[in-house]
Amino acid sequence: MQTSEQSQQLMVQNQNSGSLSFNSNLSREDEEMSRSALSTFKAKEEEIERKRMEVREKVQAQLGRVEEETKRLATIREELEGLADPMRKEVAMVRKKIDAVNKELKPLGHTCQKKEKEYKDALEAFNDKNKEKVQLITKLMELVSDSEKMRLKKLEELSKNIDSMQLH
Repeated sequence: MQTSEQSQQLMVQNQNSGSLSFNSNLSREDEEMSRSALSTFKAKEEEIERKRMEVREKVQAQLGRVEEETKRLATIREELEGLADPMRKEVAMVRKKIDAVNKELKPLGHTCQKKEKEYKDALEAFNDKNKEKVQLITKLMELVSDSEKMRLKKLEELSKNIDSMQLH
């Protein structure tokens, strides 16, 4: 019979060789590594979410400033036209450029929203697969444990058979 320490040594050897053995259990180190990786992943996700919100706020602020500037320029343009200013043409050109940039900003905002949804969908799929992996690892551990018990029981039976053969 193997002791718990021997099982852990065998598992470490199997992990180092890159293969899983059906007669080993996951070690505490693996569980800690999984927890640590999950914790790191969650922390990074929170940081990404925070940065995404910062960028969103900056974009909204920029859009607000662009609209305010557009209104201000429209007012200035009216005043210039009233004065028959020689710079009227240049102001009109800048105004048209601002309007063009404004039109380009709207689809970019939609693209950001679409990408954000794609990201959320990908994150959800990732989390689902991660849950599935955990379930499979749990099932594997159960199967390995059951297999070890069955083999130990069979070895005990065989040992008894050999002992009984020696007595006769």
